Amino acid sequence: MTTEVRVPTLGESVTEATVATWFKQPGDAVAADEMLCELETDKVTVEVPAPAAGTMGEIVASEGDTVGVDALLATIEAGEGAASGDTKEKSASKQEKTQPAASDSNGDKGNIDVMVPTLGESVSEATVSTWFKKVGDSVSQDEMLCELETDKVSVEVPSPAAGTICDILAQEGDTVQAGGKIAVLSGSADGTITPAERPEPAGDGDKATGGDQYTASTPGGDIEHAPSAKKAMAEKGVSADQVEGTGRDGRIMKEDVAKAAAAASSAPAASSTPAQAPRAPVSADDASREERVKMTRLRQTIAKRLKDSQNTAAMLTTYNEVDMTEVMALRNEYKDEFLKKHGVKLGFMSFFTKACCHALKEVPEVNAEIDGTDIVYKNFVHMGIATGTPTGLVVPVIRDADAMGFAAIEKAIGEKGARARDGKLSMAEMQGGTFTISNGGVYGSLMSSPILNPPQSGILGMHKIQQRPMVVNGEIKARPMMYLALSYDHRIVDGKGAVTFLVRVKEALEDPRRLLMDL
Repeated sequence: MTTEVRVPTLGESVTEATVATWFKQPGDAVAADEMLCELETDKVTVEVPAPAAGTMGEIVASEGDTVGVDALLATIEAGEGAASGDTKEKSASKQEKTQPAASDSNGDKGNIDVMVPTLGESVSEATVSTWFKKVGDSVSQDEMLCELETDKVSVEVPSPAAGTICDILAQEGDTVQAGGKIAVLSGSADGTITPAERPEPAGDGDKATGGDQYTASTPGGDIEHAPSAKKAMAEKGVSADQVEGTGRDGRIMKEDVAKAAAAASSAPAASSTPAQAPRAPVSADDASREERVKMTRLRQTIAKRLKDSQNTAAMLTTYNEVDMTEVMALRNEYKDEFLKKHGVKLGFMSFFTKACCHALKEVPEVNAEIDGTDIVYKNFVHMGIATGTPTGLVVPVIRDADAMGFAAIEKAIGEKGARARDGKLSMAEMQGGTFTISNGGVYGSLMSSPILNPPQSGILGMHKIQQRPMVVNGEIKARPMMYLALSYDHRIVDGKGAVTFLVRVKEALEDPRRLLMDL
């Protein structure tokens, strides 16, 4: 009996994920609910458990593959011990399920085309990042030939069959279309590998036969540099005559641009500053002690969204400080009774959430967003609570926080926080926030300027509570003080509104009775 392992539901509006890690291999014994693999989406990491006990059969989606919801990932064979005898037969037909991999080239026996696999929804092209093989190399079936990069993910291209690489049609840095041909393998039906003669490149910039995206040139003619190199030169402010090309016929590759930019950084400052500073030169000794780790999709998404926020919003930050004496006294007085009745600890976050909801009613533009030339005011508060996790910062949303009591808020924050740290938040749980609170104080931060979470117009930064001397009724006393920071979008929120909001939060926390009196 064969049990199928399929992609689980990934969350609202999430239709695909990348296979990050397989914890089991064909032939391994697995127990029911044992973790088989890990999937990555733009926001969260999803673990896929075994639906039944047995032996790992065929792995249909390899690490790096992009899969859709309910797509077949693998199979589990009933019983324990060696994998079922038909696993190899299934593996041989894997190409038909996972990629538009192989087709005979012009009907020639033994010639197999290597095609660009499906790149994902709305993605039509990719850049050839790295070739792991070269012309003349022997390859086995499913061995990785090259890696493609899109603006969303990296895609590995496996060999559709065993054979010899007789032609590479798309070089590193070339842009290729989904379904396009990137290489040709040569082999025969009896298993004998017969390398085919590499066709001569076409002159005058014509494309080589069968190479949709490959551009060649004759020596001395015009050279078409790699698209990724052109982009890198534009970003780094480097011209083609400053770069020594190492590609065929002197073609400039992306790596050549990086080397030229690094060399230029050691010279006097150039007249123009590149968009992104190149890496400083690294000695051989230092390079041996470095570790290079590819960014996860979540970290890439965080980086992009934060930078987009800075590029889009007219972001400004205003500061104040709050005396936490009354909140701490109230919490100490009722925390035991609160825990006994509601089954959850009384923390500071519920006080800040209620204080912000109170202030947002008076200053509604901080709870609004810009949509084109319109301002959209929200008559509700979906409060985002920034949460640090081992894989990055996420912002689960507490919906209708303005209609919730202290106990409900504390329970919601505790539940969302635990799910965030376990990587189990769905996309729906992180969407729709109207305002965000970020508590850097738990890490010891004394002062910071939080970055907006688009399309929101405001975010409150909490910080460390620290005893400081304050003048109270003409006397100097030690008080537990916290700095507050409100970052806001100046396109929609004026300075007066931002300061008023922060003052109202301060007043509510220094005299919590104001929250009960709606003052």
